[in-house]
Amino acid sequence: MQGFGHMIGHESIIQHLQNAIISNKISHAYIFHGEEGMGKKTLAEAFAKTLQCEERGILSCDRCKSCLQADTFNHPDIIRVTHEKNSIGVDDIRLQVNADIQVKPYSSPYKIYIIDDADRLTEQAQNALLKTMEEPPEYAVIILLTASISVILPTILSRCVTLNLKPINKQVIKEFLMVNHKIPDYMAEVSATFSGGNVGKAMKYASSEGFGQMKDNVLHILKFIDEMELYEVVSGLKFLTADKNNIEDYIDLMILWYRDVLMFKATMDPDLLLYREELTFLNKQANIRSYEGVDRIIQAMEKAKIRLKANVNFDIAVELMLLTIKENSNG
Repeated sequence: MQGFGHMIGHESIIQHLQNAIISNKISHAYIFHGEEGMGKKTLAEAFAKTLQCEERGILSCDRCKSCLQADTFNHPDIIRVTHEKNSIGVDDIRLQVNADIQVKPYSSPYKIYIIDDADRLTEQAQNALLKTMEEPPEYAVIILLTASISVILPTILSRCVTLNLKPINKQVIKEFLMVNHKIPDYMAEVSATFSGGNVGKAMKYASSEGFGQMKDNVLHILKFIDEMELYEVVSGLKFLTADKNNIEDYIDLMILWYRDVLMFKATMDPDLLLYREELTFLNKQANIRSYEGVDRIIQAMEKAKIRLKANVNFDIAVELMLLTIKENSNG
């Protein structure tokens, strides 16, 4: 498991957490907020490892018993809340947090609970967690990791220090891919560019043999979408996403296309575009679409991603998204 010293990006968040360690002002509850792949879990694990390190510094020593236990996910005082269903239920919180938190740490100054996918907490589960947050033991630290902060209850938000993960510089990601993962220059450049500052996505793109083909497939639809009938677009996208695990990557690439349309409409500067080699088509779409129309399209795509995560019917989610694109093709 990485410590702070091995991470790329998120310097301001790491600085905040290290300042809290130095001043001995650790909050009882944190929210790490950012899209999937941004490094929320890596940050949380690094923070937990550093807090429990026997050296008591702002960087984990990576040598002591506590660090070695953290590295092998066997630390008795770092608890990762698990769930078997699509949501995190009230029983998960009562059993794994509320009941357990009353037992003092076995060997460390803190007892740390990491709750991944916190946006999947049911309202009942959040209310159960709130009871613990209102009067936490001195040694308790609860870390919520979420891609969607809007579903977290205001009463929980008010008791947490919220840290928003920001995109990492493209050049930093490119160098990371080349140096740490031996990715060739061109592939590192393309993966970093299309990652949107998301290291997880960049690594996924760089390690995917089919990424270039995926991009070409998406472009074929997006360049000619205004001339195609809705049923042609629907069948085309369904054919491409026969492996439904890839649908989110396809939607991400489509969102980047429409952000390019917006960017070119606003600036007329091709150097700011990701898909700059498709300038002719981007210019055409920028001319026929309104700012509001493109914004509605991007919102529909983000909504489709949320629906698909919530296990809404695949066909319905995709068709609603494509219908919005077609409805906003002229204005």
